[in-house]
Amino acid sequence: MKKSERVAISIILLSIALLTSVDIYTDYFDGVAWWHIIIESTIALFALSGIYYLMRGHFMLLRNFEKEQESNAELEKEALRWKKVSRSYLEGLSSEIDKQLTSWGLTQAEKDVAFLLLKGLSIKEIADVRYTSVKTVRTQTIAIYAKSGLSGRSELSAFFLEDLLLPSG
Repeated sequence: MKKSERVAISIILLSIALLTSVDIYTDYFDGVAWWHIIIESTIALFALSGIYYLMRGHFMLLRNFEKEQESNAELEKEALRWKKVSRSYLEGLSSEIDKQLTSWGLTQAEKDVAFLLLKGLSIKEIADVRYTSVKTVRTQTIAIYAKSGLSGRSELSAFFLEDLLLPSG
């Protein structure tokens, strides 16, 4: 529920409580039956309870929002720390992959396509990123697999990533 809706409902409930209280006051001096006053008092209490419920919910949402902001800030700091620590490892891995691609005799265009294949892009996505045709990218992937002696994307990925995964147990 939006804040403006909560405020509007609270104003309506407060109006009901105030108007009912005024009515109870005048009814009391007019000698109205006690059961009538009890019913109107119950209505006023329900209206005040509704206001309490809305305000309590509002403040709980504010508290939760603040906690989420703090948590988000901590996660962002953690992500930055991880990026700083992992950057050198990733640069080293990227450099080693580039050396291997060079040793297979890949052209620069083929290397670019190989890196994009390793990132998980589809042939069409690679063509879009490189502003080439799908046919050109397919030809380059065939050349990559032929020069490397690998049979496809899975073997290409496994060649570079297999040793990064620690054995379980």
